[in-house]
Amino acid sequence: MNSNDRPAHLRLVSGDAVHAPGDQAAPAAAFRTSWTADELMAMTFPDTRWAVPGVIAEGLNLLAGPPKVGKSWLSLGTAIAVAGGGKALEAIEVERGPVLYLALEDTPRRLQSRMRKILDNKPAPKDLTLATSCPMLPQGGEEAIARWLERNVGARMVVIDVFAKVRGTTAPGLSAYDADYTAMGRAKRLADTFGVAVVLVHHIRKMGSDDFLEQVSGTNGLAGAADATLVLKRARGTADGVLHVTGRDVEEAEYAMAFQPAAGIWHLLDGPPEDHHLSDTRAAIVRHIRTNPNSTPKAIADATGLAYDNVRKTCPRMVNDGQLCVDAAGRYRLPGTESPGGVPAVPAVPEPLLASTNTTASEGHHTPPGVSAVPGEENRPS
Repeated sequence: MNSNDRPAHLRLVSGDAVHAPGDQAAPAAAFRTSWTADELMAMTFPDTRWAVPGVIAEGLNLLAGPPKVGKSWLSLGTAIAVAGGGKALEAIEVERGPVLYLALEDTPRRLQSRMRKILDNKPAPKDLTLATSCPMLPQGGEEAIARWLERNVGARMVVIDVFAKVRGTTAPGLSAYDADYTAMGRAKRLADTFGVAVVLVHHIRKMGSDDFLEQVSGTNGLAGAADATLVLKRARGTADGVLHVTGRDVEEAEYAMAFQPAAGIWHLLDGPPEDHHLSDTRAAIVRHIRTNPNSTPKAIADATGLAYDNVRKTCPRMVNDGQLCVDAAGRYRLPGTESPGGVPAVPAVPEPLLASTNTTASEGHHTPPGVSAVPGEENRPS
């Protein structure tokens, strides 16, 4: 059976990705889930394999974010980087290997357009297999993906965009939590059996929460079943975002990100996210103090090239805003770090209010830029 003879829901954009469940040419994978104690202790397990070191490890990864935030651009760009080798997020070296990308909300035309933008005239990686449809996991999808993994030994990653398209229906009598956990179980079994990173693209709630895990749409069963959860957040009308990551094999971290609409690329920014929410002046001060704690305004000005008067006025304001601490000698440091000799920090003396005619009142503060024009459909993240 060739790809053109298959039902439409199994035809592929490129390559031979997913066989129909009844295709005898590709036997279903046998999942082993139990061992005797001596068998288990005699086994040798390799080190954790990373699709994207420090960010996406083997196992089940849940990538969540609000609609149109750029999840599909992020997952497709990462898939291209891993399949072709090079750098993911324009910054992290990755090991090359086969990748299966299930673009279940895309058409071949849109998928090709996005890939052309990301590749920017570079050749398309041969190790990236793309499909725009797949059976529900309980109705043959799990076995179909397993066959692809069997045929592509050394596969690095499987991306399912979006998870809702393959999770299947809820069995009668299950609680919402149990239904979510069970739905995740099939994808996790694939990840664990083949030692591959499976990335499920999902949505977050509209309601806000201080805990990014609480923002994942659905019950806690989704995040609870995942080995790692990644939440991408980006304010509307801005290019910068934050990728929150936590998991069993991944250290909890926040990564500052920026989206380039013209190239369809997300890339990592230097420094923690908070640096990119500050004005240029405050960000420069924070970067200097992070590596040179207990600096005076004069030392900061000399090292950064900022005007001394600007630094002298901005530092006390940053103390009042909780961004810096200062000791009795007028040396500044980041909150949570020790002052020399255990000298306790003291609050800054508030400066007198400036008259309304004083044009330096906003010195050291960021003036929000105008809202950029709404991008066309082609450049709008999804």
